[in-house]
Amino acid sequence: MAIPQTFIQELLARADVVDIVGRYVQLKKGGANFMGLCPFHGEKSPSFSVSPSKQFYHCFGCGKNGNAISFLMEHGGMNFVEAVKDLAQQYGLQVPEDDVSPQDRARAAQMREQQATLTSVLEKAGIAYIKALRNSERAIDYFKGRGVSGEVAKTFGLGYAPEGWRSLASVFPDYNDPLLVESGLVITGEPGEENQAGEAKRYDRFRDRVMFPIRNVKGECIGFGGRVLGDDKPKYLNSPETPVFSKGRELYGLFEARSALREHGYALVTEGYMDVVALAQLGFANAVATLGTACTADHVQKLFRFTDSVVFSFDGDSAGRRAARKALDAALPFATDVRTVKFLFLPAEHDPDSYIREHGKEGFAAYVSKAVPLSRFLLEAAAEGCDLDTAEGRAHMASNARPLWNLMPDGALKRQLLAEIADKVLIDSRELLQLWQPAATGYKSGNKGSGGPRGSGKGHRQDGAPAPVHHADMPDPGGYPPDYPEERDYSASEPSGYYPPPSAPGRSFGERSGSTRAPRRVAGRILPASREDRVLRLLLTEAQTWDRLSTEEHHLLVELPEPHGPLFVWLESQLHEHGPQPWAALREGLRGHAYERHATTQIAQIPEGIESDWTEVRSILDQLLRLRHQQEMSELAARAATDPAARQRYMELAASLKAASEPAR
Repeated sequence: MAIPQTFIQELLARADVVDIVGRYVQLKKGGANFMGLCPFHGEKSPSFSVSPSKQFYHCFGCGKNGNAISFLMEHGGMNFVEAVKDLAQQYGLQVPEDDVSPQDRARAAQMREQQATLTSVLEKAGIAYIKALRNSERAIDYFKGRGVSGEVAKTFGLGYAPEGWRSLASVFPDYNDPLLVESGLVITGEPGEENQAGEAKRYDRFRDRVMFPIRNVKGECIGFGGRVLGDDKPKYLNSPETPVFSKGRELYGLFEARSALREHGYALVTEGYMDVVALAQLGFANAVATLGTACTADHVQKLFRFTDSVVFSFDGDSAGRRAARKALDAALPFATDVRTVKFLFLPAEHDPDSYIREHGKEGFAAYVSKAVPLSRFLLEAAAEGCDLDTAEGRAHMASNARPLWNLMPDGALKRQLLAEIADKVLIDSRELLQLWQPAATGYKSGNKGSGGPRGSGKGHRQDGAPAPVHHADMPDPGGYPPDYPEERDYSASEPSGYYPPPSAPGRSFGERSGSTRAPRRVAGRILPASREDRVLRLLLTEAQTWDRLSTEEHHLLVELPEPHGPLFVWLESQLHEHGPQPWAALREGLRGHAYERHATTQIAQIPEGIESDWTEVRSILDQLLRLRHQQEMSELAARAATDPAARQRYMELAASLKAASEPAR
């Protein structure tokens, strides 16, 4: 059977080769990798290395190498399909059963092309809603009554859907275009509701509502939320699920809040469109909102792409507590030692908008700073309904806490919470861990094992971060895998016995070429990597590092000349759509990219066992920024005498360069 490449990429993104291999081989941490006795040949000293960053294994003794799938094939004697099915079952994924024919691939390509037009249809409708707002006094009065300025309305693209049943007919020449239904803008009637001409009844989904366009992180309109001007029901109406919009993955206002998230240092998650708009008007442009659904893991993961601190805002009533509990469950797998999650419970009579208006911006900021930390809220949630003065109540709390604690990635926070839970239930923390994880080892200090308890491996990576969430809207180039060759070359960026080398121009997927991995050489020696290549290597093997860069550095990298700029643009899009992925999964996504060969060659040249040096990359980025500023100053110098703005910018850059060159005191 042919297995789509997109499914292989998703599977490798979720799987952790350290966990898979660790079930059959006793591994110990050794530098950047894990070492153990090779399961493929007899040896007395460990020469079998497993790389958590590259998601590959390699034996320096017998030369066996591969990823999680090839390990199951070679160690378990499975064929490719059996190995994929076995691994997929471990991670709760369903392997596509049907072969993908050329006709099916053609239809899929046509469907993707059709879906690509949906955002343009939605953008056109958004422009029409903005124009309609200018002609509606009622809608304008509503926004003015909520204190929304014209500038903020423009930032969020606020609009108005007129009262008529078919107002969009004046916007789109063909009101019967199927794209209007597929995009969620138009509703078709049920069978039996045909008009006099025998045509299906069609009408606008949004009528007489103020409109809030929902944008993805690229700024493309993917849906709408509409609010009634009076007391009609439903009060809020969202676009339906479409090929470009899923309310379980998207957050309203995230595109508009990107720079403010870094400025404020945290994301404030609210419950409604107007909360986000009003907060932006009042100085808190770092607010976002879920779209009429409980907070999901996808929401949390997307937020942590932009900030390391998230504050969930809820009403203080029972409904708010229930919503907070769902947010807690979604956030726990992402609660690493360097991230902060808090829960803000407003007084019953307030929402964020009203609280700021009564207590001022500083008062609200102070209230946010006192939000309940995740650790405390977890203890409160576990203790709810439990009488801690009795043994039964304490046992009940321990039972409640166990699934919550297990959701957390390993780290100092998780270990501290174990101690706090144990203290609450009057049990020694080691005894509590034995109750919860009878087979767990390596959790005590001084342990020389693998460095932490090994879980089931489902959905977690060795570094403690949750497995990236993969979405199904990735390109599908057809059948997989290619033929399994006999010879291997571990100097490649992935085991050549499992993956084909990067395709040269004119070569089809899976066609082999023996020259694609040759590094650049001069007189028999490999040229040192350029500054740009060293940054590329780090970001491809540790994709989460992208979030440590500033916005200016992001712009610097994506604007670099080819091949680096296009590769950084591609990497940024992968991070936005799927979150940080291991190199094994990114490698699959690179298939067919114009600069695939350059990226794989860079990874192939990383010496085994060498960890990426963030300090070096930090220094390189500073150099590149300095060169960019110097070039900009040269361009500004010619205009500075006659252009005050150019002169001002020139002085700012000069001061910045001078400050950067002065030694720290």
